[in-house]
Amino acid sequence: MELAKVTTKGQVTIPKSIRELLDLKEGSKILFIQKGKDIVIQNSAMLALEKIQNAFEGEAERLGLKTEEDVVQMIREFRKNRKKD
Repeated sequence: MELAKVTTKGQVTIPKSIRELLDLKEGSKILFIQKGKDIVIQNSAMLALEKIQNAFEGEAERLGLKTEEDVVQMIREFRKNRKKD
């Protein structure tokens, strides 16, 4: 458990251990998510990445991509076809 103090301007310094846990750097943006009476703080970039990963779940299997080389080959074919257009 960490404790932080709110300034007169409503600012709070996020404790170092929490910044490290959330991988927050200077300029990072955070989300405040209300869950009942609790507030959860989350790194917005990590949430976006999580949503993208969830959106693409199962796509590799659907496309028949089993290896990294399969992905590279698919990209090569895409670029080749794009040049023709």
